[in-house]
Amino acid sequence: MGRPEPGAIPSPNIWHHAATYEIENRAVDPDGLLETAMRGIADWSGRHVLDLGCGTGFHLPRFATTAASVTGVEPHPDLVAIARRRTRALPHVTVLAGTAQAVPLPDASVDVVHARWAYFFGPGCEPGLAELDRVVRRGGTAFVIDNDASRSTFGGWFRRGYPTVDPDTVERFWSTRGWTRTPVDMRWSFASRADLEAVVGIEFTRELAEEILAGHTGTEVDYAVNLWSKGF
Repeated sequence: MGRPEPGAIPSPNIWHHAATYEIENRAVDPDGLLETAMRGIADWSGRHVLDLGCGTGFHLPRFATTAASVTGVEPHPDLVAIARRRTRALPHVTVLAGTAQAVPLPDASVDVVHARWAYFFGPGCEPGLAELDRVVRRGGTAFVIDNDASRSTFGGWFRRGYPTVDPDTVERFWSTRGWTRTPVDMRWSFASRADLEAVVGIEFTRELAEEILAGHTGTEVDYAVNLWSKGF
């Protein structure tokens, strides 16, 4: 395993379980509700998209179908390598090693930023917000996607797994900084029960994962998220 970029905050799921996280990515939002909500706020067609914390680059090809250019930034070198392999046939996609606190792009060079379950979790992410102010050009938009722990089946699991995360505190953090909340009720939909069990196993402790799985049947989970957006 390569050495992450300085200042990178470890991600316990994708950093150590990239293959299983790929299963999770495929299961998230099969109805495309998040993309529909984002496009309703700011379309990226013909624009420069920055996927901040892009991981293995799962979302880069999708943005690349209509964007003029796409840049993925990721602090973990192994994931950077995977993202580059994934997009090597797409000449207008670039994957760079970097962090949210030190984005390796010029000032005012980005039109749309996408950060999904990466770094921007509320209090403590101020250095990354300062970088957004620097790299997003006038008329641009930034999106942050995070869990809504106040509701849904997954939200209940999240509250049990991360009891120190207060949904009200997180919401106040974003709202007082000029971000707009769009609630999205999506779902996880897995191809098999084994896939669901594997993903639950990388998101929670072994003990909690066993409790969750013992009380949940099937291969689907209702999942509420907050889509935070800000215009620049």
